[in-house]
Amino acid sequence: MKFKKIYLEITNACNLNCPFCIKNKRKVEYLTFDNYKLIIDKIKNHTKEIYFHILGEPLLHPKIINFIEYANEEGLLVNVTTNGYLINNLKNNDNVHRLNISLHSYNVSYKIDLDTYLDNIFNTIENIRNKTFVSLRLWVGNKNTEYILKYINDKYNVDIDKLDNNTKIKVTSNLIIDTFHEFIWPDLNNNYYNKNGKCMGLIDHIGILSDGRVVPCCLDAEGIITLGNIYNEDLDNILNKEIVKDMIKGFKNGYKCQELCKHCSFIETTKK
Repeated sequence: MKFKKIYLEITNACNLNCPFCIKNKRKVEYLTFDNYKLIIDKIKNHTKEIYFHILGEPLLHPKIINFIEYANEEGLLVNVTTNGYLINNLKNNDNVHRLNISLHSYNVSYKIDLDTYLDNIFNTIENIRNKTFVSLRLWVGNKNTEYILKYINDKYNVDIDKLDNNTKIKVTSNLIIDTFHEFIWPDLNNNYYNKNGKCMGLIDHIGILSDGRVVPCCLDAEGIITLGNIYNEDLDNILNKEIVKDMIKGFKNGYKCQELCKHCSFIETTKK
């Protein structure tokens, strides 16, 4: 089974405490380089792109550059999603295929002013965007959104005055603003419930948590639907399980067979 991408959580640790995030409730994990290589070996024939993203801040990982370089050596494109605070840890590395920066994560309590935060990010962007596609995420509107937009307009001499939901706005070559609705994280105890709906989980992508558990998508950050563990199972064996076949069949036919999926509104949110 081939996927467009596989989400790989190289660490579930984070340097922030954003109000829109469900927060990590699991044991803090950092992938060792040996375990990372084992995972790459098991997934490299199932995708051409990996995303360092589920929970956590990937740029916290001390081996981030080694991880990027090793994946490239194995023929994989690496995409990174970050809150941007530790952008200097990339060391202007242009081996990243795509860099998603969640600018809505800026928080003054982190003891860095907004201008310094933006200067660090955009200095890095200008050093890498010849080879790296950069997406600036403004998914959660807050008091800083207007200032951030003005900063971008001034820097690139553009005139973006409106941010509609679910749009991608080109700023310049290899640089866009990506807007979105804030979504409700799937949770067995939330108030959303719909047994009908399609999803690209297990069809377009899967996720691998930092403890090795394989999950259907990047939103199952607690591993509620654990399909197996990459450390002691081959990915082919995991993907051939009845639970996987049933979920795929359900999604393709417009219904959700897993309870967590019935509490997920992500697809509906993208249509707004």
